[in-house]
Amino acid sequence: MIDIDRIRAETPAAARLAYLHNAGAALMPAPVVAAMKEHIDLESEIGGYAAADREASRLDSVYGSVARLLNAAPDEIALVENATVAWQMAFYALPFRKGDRILTAEAEYAANYVAFLQVAKRTGAIIDVVPSDATGELDIQALERMIDARAKLIAITWVPTNGGLVNPAAAIGRIARTHGIPYLLDACQTVGQMAVDVEAIGCDMLSATGRKFLRGPRGTGFLYVRRALLQQLEPPMIDHFAAPWVSRDTYQLRDDARRFENWENNYAARLGLGAAVDYALAIGLGPIEQRCRLLADRLRSGLASIRGITVRDLGRTPGAIISFTVEGHEADAIVRSAAEAGITIGASDPASTRIDSEIRALPPLVRASPHYYNTEAEIDRLIDHLAGLTPR
Repeated sequence: MIDIDRIRAETPAAARLAYLHNAGAALMPAPVVAAMKEHIDLESEIGGYAAADREASRLDSVYGSVARLLNAAPDEIALVENATVAWQMAFYALPFRKGDRILTAEAEYAANYVAFLQVAKRTGAIIDVVPSDATGELDIQALERMIDARAKLIAITWVPTNGGLVNPAAAIGRIARTHGIPYLLDACQTVGQMAVDVEAIGCDMLSATGRKFLRGPRGTGFLYVRRALLQQLEPPMIDHFAAPWVSRDTYQLRDDARRFENWENNYAARLGLGAAVDYALAIGLGPIEQRCRLLADRLRSGLASIRGITVRDLGRTPGAIISFTVEGHEADAIVRSAAEAGITIGASDPASTRIDSEIRALPPLVRASPHYYNTEAEIDRLIDHLAGLTPR
C-alpha cells in the first residue's frame, strides 16, 4: 500500500491544488527539492568544481539508480539535459542511406517525427508508418508484414502525449530482436507511472525525462543504450568527455553510454533526478502503476457519464493520461476554467501527434493526468467541475 498521507505531506502544493498535469511536469516531492537546494548551497559556499568533487560519489550513484529503474546496467545509462536530447543522441548516431526504412507508429510525437523528416531529406531514407489495429494500438501483425531487408530502425512512442494509449512495446521488441533491427523506444510519458524493464521489452535504446511522472526536475533526462549496440554507435556530437583526445590526431570514444554526454551539466538537477528515481523505487513501480490506473479509470468513467464530453483515449489498457473534448468549449478555455477552480490540467495540440490527429480528425484536446499522490476526491472534483460546464 502507498502511504498517500505521507507522500502528500512531502508534496506541499497538494494541499492547495488538485494537480492533474503530471504528463506535463509533475510536482516534485520534498526530498527532490532538498537534494537540489543543498547542492546549490554547497556550490555557493565552496564553488561549483569543489562541490562536484565533494559529491562525486552521490553524483555517480545516479547512474545506478536509473539503471535499477530500467533493469539495466549503469554503463548503459547516459544522463542528459532532457528526453529530446536523449532521443536525438541515439537516433542521429544511427547511419541511414538512401532507401533505408524507418518504421514508426501513427501516434508518434512531433519532435521525433521531424527528426525522421530531416534524416529522410538528408539521406533518402524512407519513413513508413505502421497502421494501428482496431483498438488504436500499433498493429503487431502489420509491423511483422512490413519488415524487410531495408528496415533499419523501429522507433515508436510507448505512451503518446495526446492520450492514454499504451503501445505494445514488448511485442514490438520481440519482432525487432527476431529480425535484428535496432529498436528505439520513447518512454517519456511511461517512466514513473509504469514499471519499465528494458530486458523484458527488448528495446535497444530508450529515452525518458525527469520532469513528468518520475517527479524530477525540469532540464533532466536519460538515455539507455544496450551494451551490445553501444560500441557500434558514434554520437552525432562529441566533446573531450565523450571522447578523450588521446593524441594530436586521435580521439577515443568512451566504452560506456557516457559517450552520449558532454562535460558540463547541471549537477544540482542531476542530484534531483537521482532523488526522484530513488523516491519512486522506494514506493515501488508496481504499486505506483496500480494506483495510476485506478485513478485514471475513475476519471475516464466519470467523464464518459457526462453528456457533452467525449473521451478520446485509445488502447486496450490505457494509462494515466486522459484526453477529452467538451462540446461547445475550446480546450484552452477548459484549462483556464479548471485553473480558476484550483484544478491544474493541460491541453494537447493536434500538431504534437499530427498523423493520429489527422486520421481521427481531432481538435485540440483537454488532457488530465493523475498520479499516485492524487486522491479520489480530486478526481471527483474535476468531474464535478466539468459537469457544471455541460448541458444537463
